[in-house]
Amino acid sequence: MADQQGDPDDRSPEDEFREMLRELLSGAGGIDPSKLAGAAGLPDDPASVAALFGQLQQAMNQAGDGIDWSIATRQGEERAADGQQQVSDAERARFDQAFQVASLWLDEAVDFSSLPQTPELLTRRAWAAATMPIWTQLAEPVALSISDALTRVMLEQAPEEMRGMIENASRMLRGIGGTLFAMQLGQVVGQLSTEVVSGGDVGLPLLDDSRAAILPQNAAEFGEGLDIPTDQVELYLAVRELAHARLFRHARWLRLHFITAITAFAKGIDIDTDRLEQLAEGFDPSNTDELRQAVSSGALIRPKSEAQQAALARLETMLALVEGWVDAATADATGRLPRTDAIAETIRRRRASGGPAESAFATLVGLELRPRRLREATAMWRAVTDAVGVEARDALWAHPDLLPTADDLDDPSGLIARLTGADAAENEADDEFDQALEQLLRGETPAGPGEDGETPQA
Repeated sequence: MADQQGDPDDRSPEDEFREMLRELLSGAGGIDPSKLAGAAGLPDDPASVAALFGQLQQAMNQAGDGIDWSIATRQGEERAADGQQQVSDAERARFDQAFQVASLWLDEAVDFSSLPQTPELLTRRAWAAATMPIWTQLAEPVALSISDALTRVMLEQAPEEMRGMIENASRMLRGIGGTLFAMQLGQVVGQLSTEVVSGGDVGLPLLDDSRAAILPQNAAEFGEGLDIPTDQVELYLAVRELAHARLFRHARWLRLHFITAITAFAKGIDIDTDRLEQLAEGFDPSNTDELRQAVSSGALIRPKSEAQQAALARLETMLALVEGWVDAATADATGRLPRTDAIAETIRRRRASGGPAESAFATLVGLELRPRRLREATAMWRAVTDAVGVEARDALWAHPDLLPTADDLDDPSGLIARLTGADAAENEADDEFDQALEQLLRGETPAGPGEDGETPQA
């Protein structure tokens, strides 16, 4: 009797669906491989296409439910390495001196101790590799949401006879969707590595252990056109980076606070399945531009809920507090530099126009994270410094409950009154008045002269 193990009829629904996907991805189903690479944000050269299909085949065969984020790391490093320059000996010498001076200046401007680690000089590729763990942590909730939504839509749109196959292959579909998202994340972070000038440039602590780092190649590009000596620009950037790193090292709760808040926001993201269904119905396998645009622009993410709007407001306030403090501390520390205002204004304009993190956050977690109230925060920290000094100002970072609120950004006078004790006397007077009124209402107030029927003594 012939061996029936190879009979196509003996294949499981998952095997059949897997084979169908292989046929589609091989080009037999009408999908142009170069177009699919474009949908993942990759170049359409043969090497990139081959890498894409290799990763998708691997995703189809993997057994776990998670996403292989090493794909994002490889993609990010490859993208960052394109056009990258190595750190020269001359740059190391200049920045070593800049960091030494910056640390001395900061000692006079902040109440936080210096860093135990030596500041680093990173290439673009090294920055992409070092920061990828945080990016993947922030992006994973969205990646899983999109993959799950895609599976649901396929189930709803598929003919009855195919739904069993798709349902059985849901894990495989999730892996493929996660792989595409991871590859796009790598491209986004790789592009970001060409824009950031330092470890704290995006406002968040992307490097472990509050390390300080500068990308000399990007710092040089930042200084072009400013008509300011290079050494002054580098010294200013060194002060900013050290101030940011010192803050997060001192307020150790701050890093986890940021990451937890952003991750919680991302988990609340809701995918627009109607929009996804429209894309599925009108999908042209030979032209994936619409799909790529929908994913990269965040169009598949529904508008923020009220809870997310509130969370976003809190995040923006916290980011403004951090960036405003860094601005104020940097201004105090760099007062000896003749063109510090021009450099600071360039950084503010760069951030106001979106900054390097804007597109990354919007694409990855649907979060347009921008310190919209940066000028108010900087002015508030300046007013606090003038009123109570550096030590009392920096003591506010000891605990999140001590930090200024959004209302304090609107009007710092209340905060300053609390810090200076100016409201203590007012509160004491109010308490005495309230106590006297309460006694009067209870009839406990001692009688005044003549009120007890006796004639006052002369």
